[in-house]
Amino acid sequence: MEAAEQIAVVWKQVRGPVIAPLLRASVMVCLAMCVILFVEKVYMAVVIVAMRLIGRHPERQWRWEPLRDDDPELGNAAYPMVLVQIPMYNEREVYKKSIGAACGLSWPSDRIVIQVLDDSTDPAIKELVQAECHRWANKGVNIKYEIRDNRRGYKAGALKEGMKHGYVKDCDYVVIFDADFQPEPDYLSRAMPFLVHNPEIALVQARWVFVNANECLMTRMQEMSLDYHFKVEQEVGSSAYAFFGFNGTAGVWRISALNEAGGWKDRTTVEDMDLAVRASLKGWKFVYLGDLRVKSELPSTFKAFRYQQHRWSCGPANLFRKMLMEIVKNQKVTLWKKIYVIYNFFLVRKIIGHILTSVFYCLVIPATVFVPEVEIPRWGYFYIPTVITLLNAVGTPRSFHLVIFWVLFENVMSLHRTKATFSGLLELGRVNEWVVTEKLGDILKMKVQSKVTKKLRMRIRERYIIIIGFLMLQLLELGVAAYIFFCGSYDLLFGKRYYYVFLFMQSIAFFVVGVGFVGTLVPN
Repeated sequence: MEAAEQIAVVWKQVRGPVIAPLLRASVMVCLAMCVILFVEKVYMAVVIVAMRLIGRHPERQWRWEPLRDDDPELGNAAYPMVLVQIPMYNEREVYKKSIGAACGLSWPSDRIVIQVLDDSTDPAIKELVQAECHRWANKGVNIKYEIRDNRRGYKAGALKEGMKHGYVKDCDYVVIFDADFQPEPDYLSRAMPFLVHNPEIALVQARWVFVNANECLMTRMQEMSLDYHFKVEQEVGSSAYAFFGFNGTAGVWRISALNEAGGWKDRTTVEDMDLAVRASLKGWKFVYLGDLRVKSELPSTFKAFRYQQHRWSCGPANLFRKMLMEIVKNQKVTLWKKIYVIYNFFLVRKIIGHILTSVFYCLVIPATVFVPEVEIPRWGYFYIPTVITLLNAVGTPRSFHLVIFWVLFENVMSLHRTKATFSGLLELGRVNEWVVTEKLGDILKMKVQSKVTKKLRMRIRERYIIIIGFLMLQLLELGVAAYIFFCGSYDLLFGKRYYYVFLFMQSIAFFVVGVGFVGTLVPN
């Protein structure tokens, strides 16, 4: 008891002159970031509403008319030569679908080249991919199977190497599809007219839709985040600034623009965004087509999702560090566009958004329950976050009822994203680590055919085996869960702010992730 009383006395002596001012300063910084993010979200919502009201569609904003081969003298020459690149790495579960979809594109057969860039390290998978390419070649498809003797530069290196082949010199445009993407046959006929009729356009980006969004709760959460990205962020960038980040797949590039921008570079883990920023600084314009959709697959295991989020958070921060001065000194784009790229695109969306979510909601707000001298205004911890959340949820109306789960899950993931962001800004640790996102394809559907009772026993047994391993790897989540739970318990017993309702829910979310009860379990 004496020790506890001494600790209480020391805490009261330190709390007022030391802890309270530091915590109050942290709250002020977080509130400032909260307002910045709120203004950005409202601004984008206003732009989207305005675009809808005035009917500003890409077909009206740019010249567009279908490509025709009516002239008998030109024939198929009326269609530009297109290269389709499909980078792959041990894609056993999805290679057939992606190759088949690319080969099924509606385009004159003598005006398209399908290039499969196989970096697989598994000889058996290489044989399967090569055999699939030969099968389509025997059907008359102009398909090339290309390999290299190393994985230098990862995806960027493979795409760059693919552009060096002699037959590419005849191509005017290049389309990139990742191994899990399945374009519809009319993809090129809808995208190419923008590039053909508007020489200032370098990139046409399609929207992603997800074949496995209903697989588990985690994929539903991802769908909500990505739908907002495509329906709002990409739409605003395209409509207002003719600039947005290339998503790395489901896009068509003008090869001359790609080359003028310096081609593919592997200096970060976001080679797609790197290329887009460099091309924009050369004065090229981009078009996003929200109604042109390409099917793809979401990572459904937490391990795959976490690696993907590390890459998507670390890469932009690292690119911002490397390109900031280049953007500032550029003379080819307007000041307004520079501000948009530096402030809106990079600073607010790629850095502040991640840091605010993790620091404010997972660290600062819980800590204030121990320091009654520090108060957070209701608009800062409730009203503004609620508006931001609702604006995000509008992108996926069918999942609106899951918004609470989405908030809790995003707060958990913000911890990983913040770590990755600082790794990118400071070039620490795993800054250039590239882990290919695991695709499951139809593997889970095949598992369903087994007996239900056997499947259930295997799931339970393997789930707990996985948990033992996760406990060693997810100590950060479990530690934060314990911290937030302790703060919630203190607030329930001694506080008067009712933070404990949120804190208990958030601690449960961290705990669930910490023990591995999230995502799809794939038995070995």
